[in-house]
Amino acid sequence: VQLQASGGGLVQAGGSLRLSCAASGRTISNYAMGWFRQAPGKERAFVAAISGSGGSTRFADSVKGRFTISRDNAKNTVYLQMNSLKPDDTAVYYCAASLLNIGTPRSSYAYWGQGTLVTVSS
Repeated sequence: VQLQASGGGLVQAGGSLRLSCAASGRTISNYAMGWFRQAPGKERAFVAAISGSGGSTRFADSVKGRFTISRDNAKNTVYLQMNSLKPDDTAVYYCAASLLNIGTPRSSYAYWGQGTLVTVSS
């Protein structure tokens, strides 16, 4: 499965962005989908994940209450809605797909997109 993330950009603190992850090659309805981010000089870290059906979600503590994850299996697309953005949210955001249950470790995800840059100015 190929993943293409988009929707990043420059936004002021307190603003919002919606990232999209479009999948191709296979239907993703059987895949748990995750979003990770990597800030400069830091390791890639878990942000959010959603089960194949969309019935279960998980979030990193740092984004709970501000970010939501959703999916439209008919469009083979996953979304990350980011509200109340902070400068600490600045990072390259990656989407990923897993045939396992939704999880936080990077090793759970076999397929990765190329990343989209989110910059939050103070």
